[in-house]
Amino acid sequence: MNFYQDEPQFRALLKELLDEEFFKYADRELEAFGEKCANEIDQRARFTDREGQPKLIKFDAYGEDISEVWVNEGYRRTVEESYNTGIVGFVHKEIPELGRKGNYIYSYAQGYLLSQTEPGFYCPVTLTMATAYLLDEYASPELKEKFLPHVLSTGETTLFEGATFLTERQGGSDVGANLVKAVKAKDGYKLYGEKYFASNAGMCGVAMVLARKEGAAAGTKGLTLFAVPWRNEDGSLNGIKIRRLKDKLGVKAVPSAEVEFEGAQAYVVGDPSKGFYYMMEALNLSRVCNTVASLGIMRRAYSEASQYAFKRDAFGKKLADFPMVKDSLVKMAVKLEVETRTLFKYLPLFEKVMRNEAGVTEKDVVLNRLYIALLKKETAEQAVHFAHEAIEMHGGNGYIEDFVTPRLLRDAQVLTVWEGTANILGLEVLRLLEKFNAGELFLQEMKTRISTIHGKFAEQVHTGMEQLAKLLTALEQATPDHKTFHSKRVAELMVNIFESVTALEYAASGDQRAPKVMEVYIEHTWETPYTFKQNMKTVDYFTDLVQVTNLEKIGLS
Repeated sequence: MNFYQDEPQFRALLKELLDEEFFKYADRELEAFGEKCANEIDQRARFTDREGQPKLIKFDAYGEDISEVWVNEGYRRTVEESYNTGIVGFVHKEIPELGRKGNYIYSYAQGYLLSQTEPGFYCPVTLTMATAYLLDEYASPELKEKFLPHVLSTGETTLFEGATFLTERQGGSDVGANLVKAVKAKDGYKLYGEKYFASNAGMCGVAMVLARKEGAAAGTKGLTLFAVPWRNEDGSLNGIKIRRLKDKLGVKAVPSAEVEFEGAQAYVVGDPSKGFYYMMEALNLSRVCNTVASLGIMRRAYSEASQYAFKRDAFGKKLADFPMVKDSLVKMAVKLEVETRTLFKYLPLFEKVMRNEAGVTEKDVVLNRLYIALLKKETAEQAVHFAHEAIEMHGGNGYIEDFVTPRLLRDAQVLTVWEGTANILGLEVLRLLEKFNAGELFLQEMKTRISTIHGKFAEQVHTGMEQLAKLLTALEQATPDHKTFHSKRVAELMVNIFESVTALEYAASGDQRAPKVMEVYIEHTWETPYTFKQNMKTVDYFTDLVQVTNLEKIGLS
């Protein structure tokens, strides 16, 4: 098994996006990592989920509060092996072999493979990516020197995993209600208060924490970003205690805790008045990570479902011989391919905006935020749907923990919550529409991208754009309640257009499979429901579009 080798379309996509030298390097490294993810890391993930979950060691033998988090040895090996690939470090520092920095495309490709086996562990990687971004972009030279080499470590120095602590008991998504306070001290600040859902607690070397300085304004404007080391230089806890670890439905690999600050040494990052802004920028990065994790679960769920369908006998046939099963698998294959392609083809814009490269426009910034909200919402919901489909394909076996499918469903569910629920993302889309004219910018961009593509499939997408234009006009005149009520509908229509445009472009690229992928995607997305279909395109295209991983291993070669 090798997650990278088993998906030639993904390899071809990366070849499109990376220059020749970088692709040659990435191709080799991803092949090695894909094999490790499909085998050793997968075995460790199953053990961590079922038997080796993180545990809080609250007190030592003398009754002292040590608030240590125990993780199993396999988990520690996964930490070492994953970070040493440069999944975080090479976004910000040179790849020795190439003599230049890596990029988010390569990092997210690694995350896609890792999430197929352990989306729970990709959460700490995400938090470390966000921490690296905040330090590299906004910290003083002194703070960078203190923390960044450790956060970016690929084995040459002690690794500091990262964390971002926002959530408080009274606030949740309402970050402006946060109460954790920062008190001026001789050598910086001391933090006091509680963070209620702090992921990677006990494993992080440094956490990025929002807190309110004494006398600061209420709401988000009064929040400052601080870098808080978990331990002091002598190894003692830095005024931090863990009250308890959360007993979560899924992603059990990541320790999520209630954390208490009791005079924790903290260092201001950047402009003290821009803490919330900085964290929201990091949140954009984390939302893309969330999208990558969702795609990873979708891919694994599809792989498990397709393998089982070709292996399982029922009523004298293989499951894969039945039209309904073919229909389900083709729809999964096509949705996965188009959605993965939509994300990765968009990443150059993400990179441009996040690195604040020359030539970045306000339109770039607005579309970047819009695409993130659309894709995070859609992929998280699809991850749950794909996990459900994989369970149903397995029948009763899909509900048994001997198979990976129950874990996929448990892990997928949190992705609809982390980094913003569908309601929060709908409000984000609405804010972009009202404040930055994102709807008009989006329509202009989509029309430009397919202006040279013609035919009935392009016409269906243009009809969808006309529907969106009417909805946006109605929204302008609507009451505040109607606007929020319809915000998710707008987001759903937008993402259908966004992905359809990608599918049309793909079909025009010359790839032999692409027109069939596009046809199935467009027809399924825009068809009128509950009509009799004489043409069973998903069944007709089954052989061309469904690939089963390692047929030799299941005796079907």
